Amino acid sequence: MPESEYNQKIGYLGPKGTFTKMAVDALFHGGDFTSYETIPACLDAVEAGEIDTGVVPMENAIEGSVHLTIDYMTHHVDVPIVAEMTVPIKQHLLVRKDFDPEVEEITQVYSHSHAIAQCHQYLHKQYPNAELRYTSSTGRAAEIVADSDEPIAAIGNHLAAEENRLVIMKHDIHDYDNNHTRFAVVQKQPKTMKIRDHIPTKHKTTVMVTLPKDYAGALHQVLAAFAWRKMNLSKIESRPMKTGLGNYFFLIDIDQAYDQVLFPGVEAELEALGCSLKLLGTYPSYELSVPTPNMQTSQ
Repeated sequence: MPESEYNQKIGYLGPKGTFTKMAVDALFHGGDFTSYETIPACLDAVEAGEIDTGVVPMENAIEGSVHLTIDYMTHHVDVPIVAEMTVPIKQHLLVRKDFDPEVEEITQVYSHSHAIAQCHQYLHKQYPNAELRYTSSTGRAAEIVADSDEPIAAIGNHLAAEENRLVIMKHDIHDYDNNHTRFAVVQKQPKTMKIRDHIPTKHKTTVMVTLPKDYAGALHQVLAAFAWRKMNLSKIESRPMKTGLGNYFFLIDIDQAYDQVLFPGVEAELEALGCSLKLLGTYPSYELSVPTPNMQTSQ
C-alpha cells in the first residue's frame, strides 16, 4: 500500500492529556489514535495486531525506569522498540475553574504515582494534610477532578488542563527542573511510520542479557564484551527474572544502531560465557522541546 494511503493505527497510555499523548502528538503526522487505560492494555493491543504502533512511558529522569513497561515487554509480549521520544516534564497543580483557594482547602491530590513522587517536596510543604490518591495516568487524574464538585486537585500538564477545562493553580510544582521522560514506540510487525520532521539526536540499541547463574565476575565479563569494542553503554539495569530470589536479567542501552559486525561479535562472546542476548530494539531517538504555554492561571 502506498504510504499516502496508509492510515497508521497508534495506541497510547491515555486518556487525552497525558504526557504520552504529548509525545504522540509531537512525533506522529496523522493517524488513527486510540487511548488505553493501562500500559499492559496498550502493549497487548500491539501484540494482538489491533493497532500498528504503541507508545508507552519507559523511563523518567527523576523516578527512574517504568518497571511495568520493562517487565511487561520482557515477560509477556514480543513488541520491539522502533523509536523513542524524550519529552520535558512540567508538572502543574490543576483545579476546576470554580475552585476558590481563599475559601476552600484542597483535601485530595490525584495523579500517577510517578507524578506525585516528582512533586513530593511541594506537596509536603504546601499540602501536608491532603490525601494523595494514585491514578493510572495524569490524564485520568484530571478527568476525576473535572467530574467532581469536591475541593480536590490533580497533578498534570497543560494539555490535561486544556482537555478537561481545568486551570493551572500553580505552575511547575515538580521538585527538580531537569525532568524528562523517555517514551518507547513499539511495533509487532515493522511498518513505515509517518512522523513529523524530526532529526534523531542519536540511534540506540536495547538488549536483554541473561546470565546462566550468579557467579563472581559475571557482570564484569558481560560488560567487557562491549567495553573492548568501544561500545558506549548509556544505561544498565537489573530486573528480576521472576523465577526466584537472586535471578536477574540485565537491560542494556547501547548508544549506536545495530550492525552486522560488533553486535554479532558481542552475542557470540556472551554465548561462549553461557549468557543469552535478546535484541529488544534498534531505533532512532528523538527529543521534544516544549515552549512554556500561555495558560489561564487561578488567582
